[in-house]
Amino acid sequence: MVKINAKPVNFKLGDYISDGYEFYKANFGNLLGAFFLAMIMSIIPFCGLLAVGNFYKYCRDLRAGRQVSAGDIFNFDNFTPYFMIQLILFAGIMVVYIPMIIMMVAMGEQDPSAGPPAVFFIYMLFVYVGILFVALKGFYMPALISLAGVTEIKQAWKISSVMSKGNLWSIFLYSLAVGFLSQLGVIACFIGLIFTIPFAYASHYFAYEDALKQVTYDEIQEIGIKNEF
Repeated sequence: MVKINAKPVNFKLGDYISDGYEFYKANFGNLLGAFFLAMIMSIIPFCGLLAVGNFYKYCRDLRAGRQVSAGDIFNFDNFTPYFMIQLILFAGIMVVYIPMIIMMVAMGEQDPSAGPPAVFFIYMLFVYVGILFVALKGFYMPALISLAGVTEIKQAWKISSVMSKGNLWSIFLYSLAVGFLSQLGVIACFIGLIFTIPFAYASHYFAYEDALKQVTYDEIQEIGIKNEF
């Protein structure tokens, strides 16, 4: 694990998108192949997040000029922290759905013409805002786990919360922009998604690389990493 000086980062929205595009264009075959392998790995139960994290490692090594291979994607070194995240997410979903189920049962006993009560809409709004807030605060967790070697979920969450402080709006706009660009493949009857979604992950990598440059005591060189994460 690298030494991290947790602090709010300078979020460079436009740079991440343009750098991600140039990197993807210059390494199209490699990144597309790695993305296909990540999709295959995602089929394995509880390995979806791990596959994405390994894709970021692949981007790091490819960018640094190291030898890359399929084994970089099918790597289980970080399985435990990502597995714990998925357990936490599952528990959170259960906590959210139990009150929702109770309210739906209660609504079933009411006059259908009355429509859903206001409390139901308020609750759903609270849930969506809460999920969005957690997702934005935890934006840097994949980078901390896969690229910086942070294995404790609580520690990764705390560091990500500090790094994203003051940047939630920028991260939100960035996620919308990258999400929109990556979904342009829908125009090509969904086939284009195969080519556009890897671009989104490549852009995310540059957001993570730049953030780690700002919080790791200058241990990252100009093109990437000084010491292997």
